[in-house]
Amino acid sequence: MKRLPAALWIWYRGTHFRGYQRQPEGSTVQEALEDSLRKAGVPYPVMAAGRTDRGVHARMQVVSVRLPPFYTSEMLSERLPPQLPPDLGLCVARRPPEGFHAQWSAAGKEYRYRIQLGGTVSEAWRPFVMETTAEPRLMEGRALTPERVAEVLGTTVGCRDFGAFHENSSLRKPRTLESANLHELGNGLFEARLRGDGFGRYQVRYLVGSALLTAAGVLSEERFRAALDSGTSIPGLKAPAQGLLLWEVLYPPTLDPFPAGERAHAPGLPLAPPFSLSADTDSEVAA
Repeated sequence: MKRLPAALWIWYRGTHFRGYQRQPEGSTVQEALEDSLRKAGVPYPVMAAGRTDRGVHARMQVVSVRLPPFYTSEMLSERLPPQLPPDLGLCVARRPPEGFHAQWSAAGKEYRYRIQLGGTVSEAWRPFVMETTAEPRLMEGRALTPERVAEVLGTTVGCRDFGAFHENSSLRKPRTLESANLHELGNGLFEARLRGDGFGRYQVRYLVGSALLTAAGVLSEERFRAALDSGTSIPGLKAPAQGLLLWEVLYPPTLDPFPAGERAHAPGLPLAPPFSLSADTDSEVAA
């Protein structure tokens, strides 16, 4: 009997996980998900759109899994949620189009990075943002302004080898960063939104951290641009993991299991940090 595929849209808070991928030490998202799937009657391994590192969160991680005979994605949507731990949840399970694969079909991703640039971070958001006043290297420079941060972030857009901004363990190749914008969420909280066709390990964290260093004048703009243009190594800053959120995984329309309306209003997603935007505003900062 043929085992049917399913595409799972899951969310998680990464604070208490040692990253997505299963490993010998400590709890991971993959381990928790596969253990919960077994309890729900699906004893097969999963394949995700990509891995996230320790402490990184996901509003939308997509996972492929095979289902047992006579087991449907609708059944999984009912049986899996009660088995999941508190910081891991299922938005929806879908029967994907023919040929869909969570990783190999992906056309791009959007990451969002939360930064407290002014005021005082709220207690609800504190575990999920980078507080710039807590980074000693940033305190060596001038005060950060949203306009200057947005300006520097904007220079990262384009197709290039981002080798100066990711770990050597990631393949060096041209990657396209389609957009890199800064949005104000209110009360001094801002969000860098980066969308591209692919990202190396720690790339978003190095790009955001190094853009902040440059905006503060600690790293010269000439060295930052040289790193972008030619891959020249720089003493960059890897922004802390807790501010990073995998917001969305993108697929070609013919292979996407999740319609646009569902993507805009994720079913079953907690309306609390780090998934909510803000109580006040959401406006793009002009560079």
